[in-house]
Amino acid sequence: MTKNKLSDLNDHLFMQLERLGGEELTAEQIESEAKRGEAIVNVAEQIIKNADMQLRAVKILADHGDRFKPHLTMIEGKAE
Repeated sequence: MTKNKLSDLNDHLFMQLERLGGEELTAEQIESEAKRGEAIVNVAEQIIKNADMQLRAVKILADHGDRFKPHLTMIEGKAE
């Protein structure tokens, strides 16, 4: 299993942008890359939403202390 980081997502998005800008592509290849790009963007949006949710949870914990920790255990992959 690959362990990607958010910085890897940025790299993937820029690689796709470069593929779309390839001047040697035929119209059919451009259409195929555009569909691929759309799929990548859809997955990227979900990854970003997930990271944002985790960041908000950490901010709540940092701002309000351990009194919220029992409510955030699912973020750590644990159910108590």
